[in-house]
Amino acid sequence: MLAVLGCSQIERTQPGPQPTRIDRSLRLNVPQIMRGTVASETVLLGYEPVAVHGYGLVVGLSGTGASDVPPDVRAHMISTAARYGVGSARSGWGSLSPEALLDSPDTAVVIVQGVIPPASPQGIQFDVRVHAHPTTSTTSLEGGRLYTAELLPMTLAGRGARLLPPTGSRQPAALANAGGPIFINPFAEPGASEHDTVNRRSGLILDGGVVTRDMPLKLRLATPSHTHASIIQNAINTRFAQEPGQRDPTARGESDESIEITVPPSYRDRTEEFIQLLRHTTIRQVAPEAVATTIRRHVIENPSTARAASWRWQALGKRAMPIIRDLYDYPDEMPRLAALRAGASMDDPLVIPHLIDIAQGPAVDGRVQAIHLLAEMGIDPLIDRALRGLLNHDDVETRLAAYEALVERRDPSVYRLGVDDKFVIDIVESQQPMVYITQLGLPRIVLFGADLSVDRPATVSIWSNRFMIKGDLEHETIEVYYRLPDTNEGIIHRTNPKLAEFIEFLGHSTTVQRPLPGLGLSYSQVVGVLHQIWRQGYLKADFKAEQDRILAKIVRQERREPVTERPEFRTDEPESPEPPQARFELEIPSAPDPDPVAPATRPGGLTPPAPGQPTAPR
Repeated sequence: MLAVLGCSQIERTQPGPQPTRIDRSLRLNVPQIMRGTVASETVLLGYEPVAVHGYGLVVGLSGTGASDVPPDVRAHMISTAARYGVGSARSGWGSLSPEALLDSPDTAVVIVQGVIPPASPQGIQFDVRVHAHPTTSTTSLEGGRLYTAELLPMTLAGRGARLLPPTGSRQPAALANAGGPIFINPFAEPGASEHDTVNRRSGLILDGGVVTRDMPLKLRLATPSHTHASIIQNAINTRFAQEPGQRDPTARGESDESIEITVPPSYRDRTEEFIQLLRHTTIRQVAPEAVATTIRRHVIENPSTARAASWRWQALGKRAMPIIRDLYDYPDEMPRLAALRAGASMDDPLVIPHLIDIAQGPAVDGRVQAIHLLAEMGIDPLIDRALRGLLNHDDVETRLAAYEALVERRDPSVYRLGVDDKFVIDIVESQQPMVYITQLGLPRIVLFGADLSVDRPATVSIWSNRFMIKGDLEHETIEVYYRLPDTNEGIIHRTNPKLAEFIEFLGHSTTVQRPLPGLGLSYSQVVGVLHQIWRQGYLKADFKAEQDRILAKIVRQERREPVTERPEFRTDEPESPEPPQARFELEIPSAPDPDPVAPATRPGGLTPPAPGQPTAPR
């Protein structure tokens, strides 16, 4: 009784507030064929193109620049120029101060824009667009060169709203630099102002952007768990072992819900492929043959899953090869192509005759896709012989795809000639004469047919008679007259009408080291000359130009949903954690493949020339 009484007299503590359990899980809707993969358990963060922009200074103009720059931009440019050493003799600018440089009519302040490819490591190049600051009176950027500019991540004020690059010290960290000669649309008269549809206040710099820091890439677990994060990390590192020169393992756990991803060096120029393999990697890496068989059954029952099936087989590696070989001649096209794509990625020689049959077949899409797969396979004379034969195909896209494939394979049938540090000329044997002009990546003029030449007799006059050609059948050379803008006297040269030699003459700048005669024209001016010669009927060949898609990519990125500035790009504030209670409904279908060929979308110009060929200029 006393014990009970004593206990009843003790003052009890009132129950306090119970901690609220925060659900940090994500709800993922995963297709059956993707079950058990990294993509079925995680969300990939940071894998999207990054739009960047910044202010830059174009130099080398012929009085077409302007000094009427907004005060804040002027102050920013002066500070940036001083930081890069302008005004110092060691910088190459002599005693010219940043202020004097901005005041010169031969310079112009421009806005530089570009899109960094997804997950790009440091050093990757990309094309950029430059345009004169909208408030300045700059009339043309033709003939100019962009001095090194820093590019910052682009943010949006609202849906579809465009912002000028920031000024001042509080800015996101720079992600890339840009610089180089400006490429103006060449299909109009240089310097023309009346009836000129080309906007000469804007232009491109092909491969002008260089990524200066690795783009961050992370996996966020749908269900946070240290154990599960470790399992996924081990699965990724088993599939992508740390390579020589790779500082960190491919996957490194940061917490129970985050895994940092490092792109291995061997995938440096193939980040799209790496991401697809990463997403399709099987987490529980036991009995891979059984997994490959299950995938095979899925794709036969549901051919629409062919793309995902192919990536899953590729992620499994050569252990899947015996399971898929009997699909190489399967009657249903989608499972067959899925198996052939996987087999080609694993360099299975048994796919070669099947891919060659498709590359020589009637379907354009199938041809182009098969050519792309053949391009990435190992050394094999059958592949090279088939690709060279396709250089004579009636279809233009097929010829271009075959050319790009041969360049990628460093085939000696593609002869590469560098013209100073401006562009390259690629010469390929073809019975279908064509001149192909690239407008993305490495500047290239591709000649299909080694015997292309300027037809004679010829009388060509372009650019208001500043450039003229005269040639007759009695002479082995043609006469070229050229007069610089705003001058009264021109120069006359005789040169070879063979197109390769003629193009080299147009672009070469005569120096003490290389005293050969040349006019020193820019890449865009050379292209303009060729286009006019072709239009006037003195070049018996097709003329094809690669579509410019840089501006479209920039606009597409700008029109994305409004986003906040990515924390990992800031240098002045700590990273803010995402609200843990947020939930997302995410569909994870198999991501689309990159466009298999289409030279306009491939970075083909980055491929080294064949052994023994002149090195492409940079």
